Amino acid sequence: MPLNPDAVGATGDVRTISWNSKDALLYAVGIGAGQADLPFSTENTNGVQQVVYPTFAVVAGSGTASRGASAMGQIGTFNVALLVHGSQAVTIHRPIPVEAQATTQDKVVAMYDKGKAAVVVMEAEVKLASGEPLWTTHSSVFIRGEGGWGGERGPSGPQNEPPADRSADHEVTLQTSPDQAFVYRLSGDRNPLHVDPSFAAMGGFDRPILHGLCSYGFTGRALLGALCANDVTKFHHIEGRFSSPVMPGDALTIRAWATGDGQAVFTTSVGDRVVIDQGLVRFG
Repeated sequence: MPLNPDAVGATGDVRTISWNSKDALLYAVGIGAGQADLPFSTENTNGVQQVVYPTFAVVAGSGTASRGASAMGQIGTFNVALLVHGSQAVTIHRPIPVEAQATTQDKVVAMYDKGKAAVVVMEAEVKLASGEPLWTTHSSVFIRGEGGWGGERGPSGPQNEPPADRSADHEVTLQTSPDQAFVYRLSGDRNPLHVDPSFAAMGGFDRPILHGLCSYGFTGRALLGALCANDVTKFHHIEGRFSSPVMPGDALTIRAWATGDGQAVFTTSVGDRVVIDQGLVRFG
């Protein structure tokens, strides 16, 4: 069965999720945090209170969801080896607790027909058990071989472009490890594309690639430090498009340009190759 465009608008069941201090710590080291980031990477350092990276939202509660249907499960069938993450946005409504029980509900926002591929756009809302909003995510996946049903192609064209007439206001380079994917996957994404050479070859890659959301986490970590001095109460929104694969061991250079009060656009690059573009961050 191919993709089902009639799934647009479908919502999943409200499900419960939970996470704890260890989950937040594991995510932190999965995106490269360590000795220089003790509030995020430790829970028992003298005089330091543990806090959580805002981008933890993309993995929080992985593997803990209560029974129920996901909206993503209603889009039809496809070859998972031909799926790549297209874009990701996270809007933080309040700092993420170190541990919590929460509810999550997802929705199919759109499905676009790119001819030889399809783009599926999802939204998810996460709230504390009390009903207080925690965060909202928007994401898209690009699935090769699943287009051609005659649907809308969807939005296109440039957005969140850096100014062409000046250098970045902030530039940070962070090194990933050759084994980065083996740590990051323990936060929930066990897709063999990131560790299994034979599975990566099925997807057309010479070797396993790094999770897009791992590169995204490195990027969020750099932006939180550069723009918010690591104050999570000042970090409100991040979005970006995954434009090129990252290999474990690559160095990521994050550049940000202030474009207004509490807003900046950014890119993430490996050398001269941009790997995350259309980046936007809101803070303050």
